[in-house]
Amino acid sequence: MANVLVTGGTGFIGSRVCTALHEQGDTVHVSSRNPTRAQAKLKAARAVYAWHPETEKLPSEATKEITSVVHLAGETIAGRWNDEKKRRIQDSRILSTRNLVESLAAADTQPDVLVCASAIGYYGDSGDEHFTEISPPGKDFLAKVCQAWEAEAQKATDLGIRVVTVRIGLVLGLGGGLLAQVLPPFKMGVGGILGNGQQWMSWVHVDDVVGIMLHALKNNEIRGALNATAPTPVRNTEFTKTLGAVLRRPTLLPIPTFGLKLMMGEFADFIVLSQNVLPEKTEVSGYKFRYRTLESALRDLL
Repeated sequence: MANVLVTGGTGFIGSRVCTALHEQGDTVHVSSRNPTRAQAKLKAARAVYAWHPETEKLPSEATKEITSVVHLAGETIAGRWNDEKKRRIQDSRILSTRNLVESLAAADTQPDVLVCASAIGYYGDSGDEHFTEISPPGKDFLAKVCQAWEAEAQKATDLGIRVVTVRIGLVLGLGGGLLAQVLPPFKMGVGGILGNGQQWMSWVHVDDVVGIMLHALKNNEIRGALNATAPTPVRNTEFTKTLGAVLRRPTLLPIPTFGLKLMMGEFADFIVLSQNVLPEKTEVSGYKFRYRTLESALRDLL
């Protein structure tokens, strides 16, 4: 049984990680900006500690006897981007990870492993090529954020901590992730392809994201990056067609790129980014995906 500290434990992925850890017999500790709300929401948490991750170190009691850390804190990238939004995206990942690692360095004993969230934004645009965990980083805003984010996490290796950075794709689940953005228009029958529809979408079921996180915690041989993406990415046209079929709704109204730009500003560039990302190292490490096809994932959720 492990003592696991989870940051971002009240979030879309974090709350599921906490539940899964508790169900397998681990003791779950959580850090939160609002510990009262977190304690009420997370029945799986043994203890909740107040932490403002961009501006302060963890309280010393949060790191006592912790054997593993899962770091999921971070501002959502969804929404219209402006300078302030981009600053929050950056600081919530880079500064929080820096403060976390410095907190672990100051602890009396260090955990065995740090599993830190990252994102497939690390790679930038793939076009019609594909990326694996050994592919080089991209050069756009999100790619640079992910590189700096992972670099802060990797500093924990100097403390003798095994570090795994999980590059998460487009997460499918209820209550957050990609479906929170696209379900409302699709349910109203006004969903359609985005841009030219040819961009690759590297999706993943939320249960597999949680599964990969727990797999990384338990497998002492895993270090460095793991892609949390299903083995079968699809183009946006196929995603649109499959989602429409599962919902039994028409998908006749395309949304051109200029329309996305008007609605979302620079975030539109990310929405139409083509990312064909394969979980090569993840599968080689022994992880077995529960949902390998888009249709199976959507039918489970919807």
